[in-house]
Amino acid sequence: MKKYSSLLLIIGFGALLLTQQKFIMPWVYEIVSSDLFLVGSKDEASQLPISSHLTDLAFKHCNQFIKSKLDSDSTITFSEKPINSWSLGNYQYVINAEANLTTKSANTPSSPKYVCRITYNNGDDQSGIENFDNWTVSGISGLENM
Repeated sequence: MKKYSSLLLIIGFGALLLTQQKFIMPWVYEIVSSDLFLVGSKDEASQLPISSHLTDLAFKHCNQFIKSKLDSDSTITFSEKPINSWSLGNYQYVINAEANLTTKSANTPSSPKYVCRITYNNGDDQSGIENFDNWTVSGISGLENM
C-alpha cells in the first residue's frame, strides 16, 4: 500500500477538484443567481449622496440618539443639515455630519465630524417613521470622546 500512496493522493485530489467543478460550483452559482437573497423594498440604494425626507429623518434621529448618550457635563449643537447622506437601500442610511461639542472639563468647543448608520425597522410601512423607537442606530464613529 505504501507504493501506491502517492498515486492515491493524486487520484483523490483529482476527484475532489472534479466534484467541486462539476457539482458544487454550478449549484452555488444557481443559488447566487436566484432571488433567494433579494430584499424587496421601495427604498433604492444610491452610491451618490442624496437628500430626501427619509435622510432628513435619519439625520434627526441620529442626533437624538447622540444627545441621549451625552453625559451631563457636555453640551452639543448639531448643524442644520448633514454634510452627506447615503441610502444603502432597504431603509438603511449613512449620515455624515458635524456637531459643536463643549465639555465642562475641556471648556473649549470642538467641531467633530461624525458618521451614523441608522435603519428604519418597519420597511415600507411609513406610518411610524417619525417615532424614534422604530429606528435602530447600528453605529456612530467620530464621537468616541463624548
